[in-house]
Amino acid sequence: MRDPRIQQLAHNLINYSVNLQKGEKVLIENIGIQPELVKALVQETYEAGGYPFVSTKDPSIERALLLGATDEHYKMVAQFEAAVMKEMDAYIGLRAGDNISELSDVPSDKMKIFSKSITQDVHLGIRVPKTKWVVLRYPTDSMAQLAKMSTEAFEDFYFNVCNLDYGKMAEAMDGLVALMNQTDKVRITGPGTDLTFSIKDIPAVKCAGLRNIPDGEVYTAPVRDSVNGIITYNTPSPYQGFTFENVRLTFENGRIIKAEANDTERINHIFDTDEGARYVGEFAIGVNPFITEPMQDILFDEKIDGSFHFTPGQCYEEAYNGNQSSIHWDLVNIQRKDYGGGEIYFDDQLIRKDGIFVHPDLLVLNPENLK
Repeated sequence: MRDPRIQQLAHNLINYSVNLQKGEKVLIENIGIQPELVKALVQETYEAGGYPFVSTKDPSIERALLLGATDEHYKMVAQFEAAVMKEMDAYIGLRAGDNISELSDVPSDKMKIFSKSITQDVHLGIRVPKTKWVVLRYPTDSMAQLAKMSTEAFEDFYFNVCNLDYGKMAEAMDGLVALMNQTDKVRITGPGTDLTFSIKDIPAVKCAGLRNIPDGEVYTAPVRDSVNGIITYNTPSPYQGFTFENVRLTFENGRIIKAEANDTERINHIFDTDEGARYVGEFAIGVNPFITEPMQDILFDEKIDGSFHFTPGQCYEEAYNGNQSSIHWDLVNIQRKDYGGGEIYFDDQLIRKDGIFVHPDLLVLNPENLK
């Protein structure tokens, strides 16, 4: 018998996240095969009167392809995938797999080919601006291990997080959206961090189950050349098959002029992918009350209660600051007391301290009010 939580998740994805309408086409892309959820998504698509298209990919096969990748080859791959994506009204990206480090030994020049073709041309160029889309992970034994939980306990956590009342969360975010839209100067302080930038005239966007599952953030972007100072990220961050730790970035007039990490050479290769990779395309505040600890999965970690992320690379069209890149890397800092604390100021007014909102218009976003 199918787990009813899987059916509920599929129903939410089709009817809330992408709001599929009769006659619309949805591409269900599953990397790391999870047939139960894919079958439930197909069923819910038919019940909504839509047309499901399914693409399944195995991470180990993706690795084999990437090891021999050339610009010429992946330009053709991107054209193939772009032709499909252009026909879609909606997209659901389901990521799974048993090894988050499957791509760790793929050379950086091969990953750059993938970023410039599939990521840039297909996903950032077509999927993000042209479709109703949502991306999510699926609970696996390896995810439970990273979260330091039993598989059963992690599955309970996962479905609690993914099936929460995102409509309630969306309403609670309105005050933060309004405040960010009125703000010019942002200052962020904390251990190893003193950062200033402007968000003037760049829209704030609430994320409550329509783009990511799990969800729970409000994002904007810094004015491209306004970022100055130092930021130290205090959560591990897997990117291109390698887990980075102790990432410390120094900014001058918007540009990363110094990048350090547990593999400084590797991280600088990523930031040298293109010019935009050394500028920031997103600033977001995480508020999901059920996600409290990092688990080396960006889709979860960027929503951590009391966190923010400051993202080198491509900006979103909805919060456009002009930065173009094939990189988009949501590096996360947790500001709760148990992670060293920290403050966020909007136009010199303290709005959040040690991960807790103190501004009167934002108290509704504190965890006790969102659960």
